[in-house]
Amino acid sequence: MSPDENGPGNGQRPTEAELSERKNRLVRSLEERTTKSAEADKRASSGAGQGYAQAMKLSTEFVAGILVGAAIGWMIDKGFGTSPWGLIVFLLLGFVAGVLNVLRSAGLMAEQKDRMNDG
Repeated sequence: MSPDENGPGNGQRPTEAELSERKNRLVRSLEERTTKSAEADKRASSGAGQGYAQAMKLSTEFVAGILVGAAIGWMIDKGFGTSPWGLIVFLLLGFVAGVLNVLRSAGLMAEQKDRMNDG
């Protein structure tokens, strides 16, 4: 008789060895599932954290480019009295610089030295 045939259905009680074997199989099964679940949770949480960090880095670089361009334009306007043209021109240049920084950081644009080697 196999351990699965013993039980309340046929009126026999399982032996101590059979119960011990069942318990050991259950413990092994639970350990495997717990380990797999913990690994999956770890991978999911680290991926989300890295994505958030990358998004913050890219957005900060973009905003910094625009703010620096606007600040330089404002200082040129105050120094030379060319208001609002310096601010407009350097704000646009800051926007372009911010976009280029984001593309470079995201790896979507080759560095200048890489382009020189390829060409």
